Amino acid sequence: MPEILTTTFLVSVLTAAIRAGTPLFFAAVGEIIAERSGVLNLGLEGLMIIGALSGFMVGSTTGNPWLGLLAAMGAAGLLSLLHAFLCIHLRGDQVISGIMLVLLGLGLSSFIGETLVGRTTQGFQPLNIPILSRLPILGPVLFQHNILVYLALGLAFLSWAFLFKTRWGLEVIAVGESPEAADTLGIPVQALRYICVLLGGMLAGVGGAFLSLAYTRMWVDQMTAGRGWIALALVIFSAWLPQRALLGAYFFGGIEGLQLRLQAAGIGVSYHILQMMPYVATILVLLFSTRREVRQRMGAPEALLKPYIRGERI
Repeated sequence: MPEILTTTFLVSVLTAAIRAGTPLFFAAVGEIIAERSGVLNLGLEGLMIIGALSGFMVGSTTGNPWLGLLAAMGAAGLLSLLHAFLCIHLRGDQVISGIMLVLLGLGLSSFIGETLVGRTTQGFQPLNIPILSRLPILGPVLFQHNILVYLALGLAFLSWAFLFKTRWGLEVIAVGESPEAADTLGIPVQALRYICVLLGGMLAGVGGAFLSLAYTRMWVDQMTAGRGWIALALVIFSAWLPQRALLGAYFFGGIEGLQLRLQAAGIGVSYHILQMMPYVATILVLLFSTRREVRQRMGAPEALLKPYIRGERI
């Protein structure tokens, strides 16, 4: 027990919180943009694993992790377009389509990635920022991460600014709140929803690529391990706000990091119980979000899950 009451233990947990939370944030902020336009994508788990697979295959083959990242964005983006076509153009059930993406992604990744299990790659290496990385406590916690961690920080600000400070972002919000009113103002509702779903899928792919190219730097079957579902809960937890999603991602990442460090410390608790911690936290967040006063403050997009065709009211 004394081993967990040390500065070293605390620093390791905080460092792990940022690393483990980053892929959750990429997936969650993409889903926030998609849901702000009125389209729910439950397929984040499938998109992330396809992004992880595509990114690892290209990154390890070419030796260039940036090409792997682009491949992950492209593959996950294509799958998200399938979801967009089914739900926006054909007005299919968004929940069923999302679950289909999960099953498709997990199945394809296991089949294609069977020969890749155990293979490693250089991927994105940690950056030691001069001077700052040598600071006690703050150095390893904040200034010794790979480039994608810092890109996530920038994305938190950019996505907030896009949604709430630009005309295009306000149009996205308008489409998610009232597509009929947005249509009368000349906003291309369906096209905008397609773009948002595509962008959300690409960011989920980035989250998956982070796992295989930066987090583990090796291929592990089913390596997303439910992170896509946690990212979906994170969207609700953040009240559809990107900056809150970043903090929430670090919270969930911290729980994951804590359970791993507790296992390593050898405390007298079954590791099965410790592995449950991130998912128990997810359930607690969802239970809290069902309270009436909480739902009223959160304010989900009014047109979420509602298809739209010009001239029809659904």
